[in-house]
Amino acid sequence: MLDRWTMPLTHRWLTRIAEPLHRQRYTPDQITVTAFFIGITALPLLAWQHYWLALVVIILNRLGDGLDGALARLSGRTSDAGGFIDIGLDFVFYAAVVLGFALANPAQNALPAAWLLFAFIGTGTSFLAFAIAAKHQAIERPHFPSKAFYYLEGLTEGTETVLALVLFCLFPEHFPTLAALFTIACIITTATRLWGGYWTLRRHKRH
Repeated sequence: MLDRWTMPLTHRWLTRIAEPLHRQRYTPDQITVTAFFIGITALPLLAWQHYWLALVVIILNRLGDGLDGALARLSGRTSDAGGFIDIGLDFVFYAAVVLGFALANPAQNALPAAWLLFAFIGTGTSFLAFAIAAKHQAIERPHFPSKAFYYLEGLTEGTETVLALVLFCLFPEHFPTLAALFTIACIITTATRLWGGYWTLRRHKRH
């Protein structure tokens, strides 16, 4: 819901950070993979209840997620392969953070985490399945022209997910409540994406 506004705001300063990386000949895929390995350390950190350290690596991961795209645009190396590895590792990272909270306090967090992972399956599959169909039918993506894939909007997008992960780390004792609220938002997102995506593809097919 917020990505169409937050992405343009971050593009300028991400490009500035990416410029020295471009001069040093780093590739977007190198940044993507490095950011993932940094971010995945949130799983053991959360399991050991080091919430502030986990928050740091989560933020670094998200910074890397923005930098790889900025670097790709600077270097002219945007590609389907890069977009694929980027979004694939993103979803693994999101799931790892939720699993970390389940391991931190299984008695309190395991069931809310399981519900949230269930909701993540819905948002992720509806997002990626539509991207495949939209690519096949050459459907335009007016709000996200720099993305390597069709970016299907919803109530919970990248910005909302990052905010949720930050809140989880800042208020770990309230994880069950926060996770329940975000689960509901993700389920709404899945429903609206399935409905909207279906009718978008039907209308486009007629044209």
